Amino acid sequence: MLYQVVIPAAGQGKRMKAGINKQLIKLRHQPVIIHTLKVFEQDDWCQGIVMVVNEAEREQFQELLEKFQIKKVLSIVSGGAERQHSVYNGLKAVKESDFVLIHDGARPFITIEKIHELVKEANEHGAAVPAVPMKDTVKRVSQGFVDETVERSSLWAIQTPQAFRVSLILEAHERARQEGYVGTDDASLVERIGKKVKVIEGNYRNIKLTTPDDLLFAEAILSVKEER
Repeated sequence: MLYQVVIPAAGQGKRMKAGINKQLIKLRHQPVIIHTLKVFEQDDWCQGIVMVVNEAEREQFQELLEKFQIKKVLSIVSGGAERQHSVYNGLKAVKESDFVLIHDGARPFITIEKIHELVKEANEHGAAVPAVPMKDTVKRVSQGFVDETVERSSLWAIQTPQAFRVSLILEAHERARQEGYVGTDDASLVERIGKKVKVIEGNYRNIKLTTPDDLLFAEAILSVKEER
């Protein structure tokens, strides 16, 4: 079951406080984005990759693709003002595929097994996302004080990749674009047009590298992988 993947990598990740695009931060001598791309490069189901980058960094990303021999990138397109706009630009570059994954470039620990599970669920339901149950107590806070403690048994933290039928996610993005709506993730756009999104259990190791502390967790995950 074949798919293509859109990887937005244009955001600067200000919370990382690295002074560079967080995709370019090195883990074990390789940029984060290369760790991510290698997963899809090694997956036989992946027909191709569409990268969305800041135009000012296009040449830098192209050099990395050549250096690390990433062959499956079909096109590199320019990002937009918001992540949603960047993803839409990437989706328009997807050709001759029934299914598309949308995956954060800063989530380098997704597995091929989980990708295949998502594609199968997207084939059956049209849309599928990975998620993990919330482990911490969640409180709604206003002006520095607790408003309420939220019952967490039904709360899940959504991850990527998010898998869709290409026709469905394009319809959802185009509707949002026409109506000036910006969602919290791509699945929310599908929900907004009245379609159901299947949730499968993800993996707590599939972290998004957002803050400096996340790099410590990433190094620990890589150490465990190397020991196996």
